Amino acid sequence: MNILTAHQMEQLGRFNDCFVMHPQVKVIFNDFDDLRLNRNFQSDQQCMLLTGDTGVGKSHLINNYKKRVLASQTYSRTSMPVLVTRISSHKGLDATLRQMLTDLESFGSQQRKGQNYKIDLKTQLVKNLVRANVELLIFNEFQELIEFKTPKERQTIANELKFISEEARVPIVLVGMPWTEQIAEEPQWSSRLIRRRKLEYFSLQKDSKYYRQYLIGLAKHMPFDEPPKIEDKHIAIPLFAACRGESRALNHLLSETLKLVMVNGDRSLDIRHLAQTYRKLYESQESETTSVFFNPFLEPLDKVLISEVVKPSRYNPNAMTPDDMLIKREFSVPSTLAQLLSK
Repeated sequence: MNILTAHQMEQLGRFNDCFVMHPQVKVIFNDFDDLRLNRNFQSDQQCMLLTGDTGVGKSHLINNYKKRVLASQTYSRTSMPVLVTRISSHKGLDATLRQMLTDLESFGSQQRKGQNYKIDLKTQLVKNLVRANVELLIFNEFQELIEFKTPKERQTIANELKFISEEARVPIVLVGMPWTEQIAEEPQWSSRLIRRRKLEYFSLQKDSKYYRQYLIGLAKHMPFDEPPKIEDKHIAIPLFAACRGESRALNHLLSETLKLVMVNGDRSLDIRHLAQTYRKLYESQESETTSVFFNPFLEPLDKVLISEVVKPSRYNPNAMTPDDMLIKREFSVPSTLAQLLSK
């Protein structure tokens, strides 16, 4: 069994929680700040749509923003300037509103369930949003509330959220998968979603510098005397091949590698550690589909095969069955860096 000291566990935890303020993030954080400021002098609240495919870091971004707000300003114990709520697992609007009340720690079991139950639920939520001084309401995984819904049902959801935003004077941010953009088609939201942003996968073909800058940022959070040069091509390229431009997969791989370095008692991280970690994580998975296991950290640099996302996940409301409605992301044919950049 691999054993880490308490100090090493703390260092590993800090790395896992670290956040790199790359340009995409700065723009989105500025949007959030503007929405909170604008609510003080705008009767018609601006709202925002933030979309991104699986693994691009949407949840990490919004949770980090909430932490930063709480750390940078003084609020009373009864205040919650940024409320981040996850769509209820029941995927119904009422269940989601109840979850929000639970998040506000103000929902009691005595809530009435008669004919006026739905009205009471909305009214109580508005009162508690005001009481808690909520300045920004963020719905995470919003697609779970609107997928598999008819246009009429989506219109009802839009109307309900419009009421809450107006009455509580709170801007709303809808965060979700790419098909969350469907909510922007509803008349009640088309003019309200003033700000629309997308978190993208990293791409060597479109902007390799952007990817390398992110690696530099991650390395600075590693507990070494000198940050490892993971942005150098001989490491950055196989790293990209391993994660295919997905920040979550990249962070997990680096975290596991950092743990290996600590267990070994080594002074820094290098490509040998990455090769060992990649083998540990992926060799058994790849052996199920192919007889040959390719470890990008052991391949010559000009032979490393790279895939990038060419089509994001999609939602087809006209599919015959629910299983066919969600269409997985598509990747490019694996190719070398030279082949990729020549396209």
